[in-house]
Amino acid sequence: MQKPDWLVLPAPNAQDMDRIRGLLGKGQLHSVCESAQCPNIGECFANKTCTFMILGDVCTRNCTFCAVTHGHPARPDLNEPDMVGLTAKQLGLKHVVVTSVTRDDLPDGGAGQFAATIHAIKSKNPGATVEVLIPDFGGEEEPLKQVIKARPNVLNHNLETVPRIYSSVRPGAVYQQSLQLLRNVFMECQDQYTTTKSGLMLGLGETLTEVIEVMDDLVQVGCKTLTLGQYLRPSPKHHPVVEYVHPDTFKKLEDIGNKLGFKQVVAGPLVRSSYHAAESFAALNA
Repeated sequence: MQKPDWLVLPAPNAQDMDRIRGLLGKGQLHSVCESAQCPNIGECFANKTCTFMILGDVCTRNCTFCAVTHGHPARPDLNEPDMVGLTAKQLGLKHVVVTSVTRDDLPDGGAGQFAATIHAIKSKNPGATVEVLIPDFGGEEEPLKQVIKARPNVLNHNLETVPRIYSSVRPGAVYQQSLQLLRNVFMECQDQYTTTKSGLMLGLGETLTEVIEVMDDLVQVGCKTLTLGQYLRPSPKHHPVVEYVHPDTFKKLEDIGNKLGFKQVVAGPLVRSSYHAAESFAALNA
């Protein structure tokens, strides 16, 4: 299946790539931009921004949509939180986005590293806001509370797809468990300091009706921001692209989401969880 014109992007500028890679390399850090083969990497690196990926670059799960390496991760680097904070300062970031690999091998699922990273970013970047994209922590509530206690400004957990195809797209994850996580965040954050966010990929074989049902589920658990983007296959070994969704369909879903009650819906073929996250956060709080 050939990519349509709206998904064809120019090659990233080598100088921009080397600049960010150099900064990340000094701190022995990783970005999800590279590890997940994000199509927007050229634009984001040119704008001197990236999404930090903590807890290493090896994931304990093997989702069929994801390009991140699966295997046995190394021990967490205790210097990593400070290095993220310092690198964010060097980049001059006002809104810092942090995600991670899933670490089912750790007792707390990596929640402590998330909390330490949030604190380090805020300590070294006064006035900066922090957005975290977290795994499901195996459905455990205490690790989630540890992250919430660190007071990120945005807590994102992606549902990724519709329940019917979870077993083929997100083996090891459970739809209702991820939905419950977002409900728990909403219930814990009644002070409105932390807002919830989630995202879906389209083109994996879902129907429009199923997507709308998931959107309604998210509204019911208090999710405020939703991102919708086109799934792109990282390699022939990954889940096939069933459909390239037309931009008009994304616009239709954006309109539906706004009517359902989301405070913000960001939808388009190249939209990703952290794509233009700073601008989205500013618009949400305008």
